[in-house]
Amino acid sequence: MCGIVGYVGNANAVDFLIAGLHRLEYRGYDSAGVATITPDDSLTIAKSVGRVESLEEQMAETPAFGKIGIGHTRWATHGSPTLTNAHPHLGGDGTVAVVHNGVIENFLALRQRLQSEGFTFHSDTDTEVIAHLIAAALAKQPPVEDMAAAQYQPLVTAVETALAQLQGTYGLAILFVDHPEVMIAARRGSPLIVGVGSGEHFIASDCSPLAGRTDKIVFLHDHELAVITADSLRVIHRDQGHVRHSVEVLELQAGDVDLGPFKHYMLKEIFEQPESIANAMRGRLDFDAATARLGGLNLSPQQLHQVDRILMTACGTSWHAALVGEYQIEAMARIPVDVEYASELRYRNPPLGRHTLLFAITQSGETADTLAALREIRRKGHPALSICNVVGSSIANEADGGIYLHAGPEVGVASTKAFTSQCVVLALLALHLGRLHHLSFERGMQVIECLQELPDKVREALAADDRVVQIAEKYAGCNNFLYLGRQGNFPTALEGALKLKEISYIHAEGYPAAEMKHGPIALVDKNTPSVFLVPRGTVYDKVLANMQEIKARGGPIIAVVCQGDTEAAELADDVIEVPEVEEFLQPVVSIIPLQLLAYHIAVARGCDVDKPRNLAKSVTVE
Repeated sequence: MCGIVGYVGNANAVDFLIAGLHRLEYRGYDSAGVATITPDDSLTIAKSVGRVESLEEQMAETPAFGKIGIGHTRWATHGSPTLTNAHPHLGGDGTVAVVHNGVIENFLALRQRLQSEGFTFHSDTDTEVIAHLIAAALAKQPPVEDMAAAQYQPLVTAVETALAQLQGTYGLAILFVDHPEVMIAARRGSPLIVGVGSGEHFIASDCSPLAGRTDKIVFLHDHELAVITADSLRVIHRDQGHVRHSVEVLELQAGDVDLGPFKHYMLKEIFEQPESIANAMRGRLDFDAATARLGGLNLSPQQLHQVDRILMTACGTSWHAALVGEYQIEAMARIPVDVEYASELRYRNPPLGRHTLLFAITQSGETADTLAALREIRRKGHPALSICNVVGSSIANEADGGIYLHAGPEVGVASTKAFTSQCVVLALLALHLGRLHHLSFERGMQVIECLQELPDKVREALAADDRVVQIAEKYAGCNNFLYLGRQGNFPTALEGALKLKEISYIHAEGYPAAEMKHGPIALVDKNTPSVFLVPRGTVYDKVLANMQEIKARGGPIIAVVCQGDTEAAELADDVIEVPEVEEFLQPVVSIIPLQLLAYHIAVARGCDVDKPRNLAKSVTVE
């Protein structure tokens, strides 16, 4: 959930560290810090509580120059947000500096043991335990005259000795004051990427800090440790020893993670959805067979044809997309679909038939609960596939196959384009499975034609932005909202309510529209707007009746309707028009005004849209 950056080379490390931490702000954090080793081989540490800007101002007043350094943004798991608890943390007598993502589950027992051995702790964090363990192990290593010639084996041994005592997850970057030319990175369950430059190397917890710095990256895998100098990179696996690392091409440009003309990343990403949806479909529409090409599933048509149940697991926004996928797949392929919260599935131990197929759905590919659920289902012998946005992520690597979203980087904490890309990929999956079963060639071609038109339909929906601004200003003072829809628009209502909660801190709930009369209608009053999703479809008349129930009780109604729909408009206080699409794609179009509504209400209330309180983009702890 936190962010890590590191640099070793010939430039000033602080320049990359601060710029990198800025690009990692979207991940969620409450404090920040950097450590550098200066040319006189002394360690300089700067920390701040709050935003990276505070750290940057502090370092401008007291500049530090060094060719090696590490940086961190912390999201509190152990200890409150204070300077003392901010990373980096020191080990021993200050000869080791560590930044850490993840959670050490046995830190208390380790801390007590280290205290009994004479180590002094200055923070409440689990990370300080790691620093002391490394320092203690390093002190027991025999002296080496030429550390570089020995390939830094004493440092590696000390780190490996410390890691062997840890229970939990970690992504680590480590500096050694007595060896200012080298840093070590290690990973277990928390992502780390090494950027390869010319006479320099970088470390980051995701690709965004590396954009514009290098186009060559190495993904570290679990139980791997990297020994990094300006001119060399050596990767060592816990069980296999030295391993040959694979250098990948970073398909990310600096402009992809810059704001451009937009005020916030969330707004930028909302307006990128026509392109991200097109990218999700690119090369995947098979006109000759009226189906979708999904080669990454790594399952033959015969194997897929045997699947008699699909289990989808996810968290948050991805869980809502999975619900949309349930409607799509059951309608097109007639295969039963169950959707489970990953945090529940990993412990629930449900009965699964032998022909059950799992899809783990995630934007980041690092969500701890989803990763654990995937591992549990794989342990039971079931094929486990992923729908993921981040190439090289943990879930993408551990799944038996999957589908990449190709949505591009999503920096805003509140997910927008990942949701619509997930819905589109699930529609492709529904088409693919449907054509393996009963779906006709003619119907398959109709689905393809609808998908082809979708980017333009989303552009039309985005044209309602000015109207949404007016509505947002009208209702920004309300503190409770209800979001109501039926069939595939029920998960859209859930997602719209989540967006409002995430960035504006307004209480909002999503319900199937017909469920209002079974309790929630008690909440309706003149200060509680109801947002209805009422595009034309099989339950259109039913939703109109539900709107009448709200209107009769004096509740304000905001209605998302198809263009030219006067019947629904007469019942609503405020109307947002979207283009008409087939029902299986309605969630993709209907969510656009809800994303915009949440955004503009949050702006009107003065909220920090891209960095909402208490939230992190990638939830890598349980």
